[in-house]
Amino acid sequence: MQLRGIIPPVVTPMTPDQGVDLDGLRRHIDWMLSHKVHGIFVLGTTGEFYGLDEAEKQAITAAAVAHCAGRSPVFVGTGAETTREVVRLTRMAEKEGASGVSVITPYFIKPTQPELVDHFTRVAESTKLPVVLYNNPATCGGVSIEPDTCAKLARVPNIVGIKDSSGDLQNTIEILRSTPRETFAVLNGRDTLILAALQFGAQGAIPASCNIAPELCVGIYEAFASGDTEAAKEYQSRLHPIRMAMSLGTGNGAIKEALALLGRSCGPNRSPIAPLADDKKTKLKGILTGAGLV
Repeated sequence: MQLRGIIPPVVTPMTPDQGVDLDGLRRHIDWMLSHKVHGIFVLGTTGEFYGLDEAEKQAITAAAVAHCAGRSPVFVGTGAETTREVVRLTRMAEKEGASGVSVITPYFIKPTQPELVDHFTRVAESTKLPVVLYNNPATCGGVSIEPDTCAKLARVPNIVGIKDSSGDLQNTIEILRSTPRETFAVLNGRDTLILAALQFGAQGAIPASCNIAPELCVGIYEAFASGDTEAAKEYQSRLHPIRMAMSLGTGNGAIKEALALLGRSCGPNRSPIAPLADDKKTKLKGILTGAGLV
């Protein structure tokens, strides 16, 4: 599979009582696809995978695959705390017709690097699907998939890439240096570094802020791919404050607040994430206005 471009980790729309809103998911996917994203990724961190039960995950996967109907590859987050559970979720995603899976580092037990090699290898061996590693030390107790570990895992035939959300450009570069470009794609996961990562050889990004500003995220990639670095810099500059504004809320709370402010509400986050306070909503609206989205 050719893993490249802008692949948004889409939010999971919720009803007012915090139930999964599959119709809202379909509408949001259509809106993403209308902005020419290069894939759809459900059940990522932005999709609140940690707050969904297994039946909900299956329903979301099935709905996304059926609704995209070949218009876009659909990647599914199947990360969990144990290898056994990841294998079960990965087999579910394969059965439902997913194009590939993304697997985050176990986030509570702080596994060693050899344990990570064993974990990801076992998951990959359990499926025919392409597997994308997901490195996010900030949400995984500080554990990072080290470049040497990436090099070992890149030898597994169906481990095809990594989303690096470390926010450490040097780490991204070292992964790029340690893995074969022809069979292993490095995707940026820190939205403020999309252009920088592309300049060092990354093949795309999985940016949470794409839910808010797909035109800016796709603009960075397409401008860079066409050789228009100045336009890519302009898109990146406009995206920067939007990504920084995500720190206004707990978890992904500010993303859904931004969508509501833009008239594209995807409902609330699941508790305990609370709505933004009024002063933060005002600040967020100002940032969206400054980026030309309001």
